[in-house]
Amino acid sequence: MWSLVFVLCVVQHLTDFHILFTFVYLHYCKTLITHPVCLTSVTGEDKIVGGYECTPHSQPHQVFLNSGYHFCGGALLSENWVVSAAHCYMSRVEVRLGEHIIGVNEGTEQFIRASRVIRHPFYNSYNNSNDIMLIKLSKPATLNWYVQPVALPTSCAPVGTMCKVSSWSNSMSSTADRNKLQCLDIPILSDRDCDNSYPGMITQAMFCAGYLEGGKDSCQGDSGGPVVCNGELQGVVSWGYGCAEKDHPGVYAKVCIFNDWLERTMASY
Repeated sequence: MWSLVFVLCVVQHLTDFHILFTFVYLHYCKTLITHPVCLTSVTGEDKIVGGYECTPHSQPHQVFLNSGYHFCGGALLSENWVVSAAHCYMSRVEVRLGEHIIGVNEGTEQFIRASRVIRHPFYNSYNNSNDIMLIKLSKPATLNWYVQPVALPTSCAPVGTMCKVSSWSNSMSSTADRNKLQCLDIPILSDRDCDNSYPGMITQAMFCAGYLEGGKDSCQGDSGGPVVCNGELQGVVSWGYGCAEKDHPGVYAKVCIFNDWLERTMASY
């Protein structure tokens, strides 16, 4: 019979929906398996962990997902579509575009309800593979200086490419800046470094980016947020272990392998 052997739960940043992994060990016929658990984190300390305030409206593709509260980020792909992480799925979503400072009416914002939310058909909530989804807007976004789509990748970015991840998060900045969009510059890491950091947990649908020495990470950011490299969307914030910890970089959905699915799905609805 199945028996629960061990459960470990960790809470670190309440306002942060970045995924942390812990393991629930189950034993069946002497077979040990691991089951990843999605957690939210909480710390009472607000500090910069390698991030900085983005130049206002310099990331016009950045999206804020709201369902009565800010729960995830995303990126605008066209006037009708937004991409985010599949683990951010909610049936009712309001998409907010043109934001820089949350809670301040800058006159640049657009709030649009989602008419359809589509997770990747092979999304696996146990190992977080294929962690990507599309959101169709109920009406087209008005494209302007403050609201612009980001390009899908023409190819997968090579190791060492510098990328920018952006998000709103109170743990990425001081209290005064906590509602301002934050940016972080990170390099794409090799598959070997990624596998060594998370043995047996990395699939072909993922890549790692960040600094193995720690100190900088998107753990402070929103799940579903964009990772943009040379003007192309290469990643979606997916999961990681802890926050800016040594040898535990952030893990991202690898957008370049989903181009066909993204384009086919957007053309079908």
